[in-house]
Amino acid sequence: MAITLYGSTSTASLVVHWLLLELDLPHALVLLDFDTRQQKSAEYLALNPAGVVPTLVMGDQVLTEAAAIALHLADLHPQAGLLPAPGTSLRGEAYRWMFWCANTVQPAYRAWFYAQEMAGADNAEATRQHARERLEAAWQRLADHLQAGGPYVLGAQLSVVDFMLVMLLRWSRSMPTPSDHWPVLKAYADRLKARPAFIEVYRREGITDWR
Repeated sequence: MAITLYGSTSTASLVVHWLLLELDLPHALVLLDFDTRQQKSAEYLALNPAGVVPTLVMGDQVLTEAAAIALHLADLHPQAGLLPAPGTSLRGEAYRWMFWCANTVQPAYRAWFYAQEMAGADNAEATRQHARERLEAAWQRLADHLQAGGPYVLGAQLSVVDFMLVMLLRWSRSMPTPSDHWPVLKAYADRLKARPAFIEVYRREGITDWR
């Protein structure tokens, strides 16, 4: 089955790219140029009407939304052990944390990076401040959780939730209080960043920061 990932460097497509390499799945990578708005081209909008990344094409199926793609890839390849068994309490925990990433962390980032677009020029600074507070509270919650029961979000079991979270931790690298401010989060991220597939993602996308 042919697999093609449409993404852009350092965006939400990174976690999908990382998982494709982690799972050793042959694929084509199409990096869209956001500066020329390739993600809004008619050709791409035919695949993903939202005009965002990632989009994963697997045979005849077109998948969008990074968290959903990550969960689906883990389900397709249970031998990798990146999700607990269906119906178990740990599987429920995996869903809870993945939806936390998508419903709490990612919207806060959007408010931080696109405050003026979301709230207008007059409210941009207040919006960014609120987003910063939400993200820092999120990192404190995650740090407390890992401190109590790590080394991974689900305890001893590495899961797709960890891949998603490390990507999101990376996005804070230029914020006033980046995630590395919490020692437990830095150690957690470093553990995942040492994986060969993460290193290969950086090489293929030409990323040099947050090593």
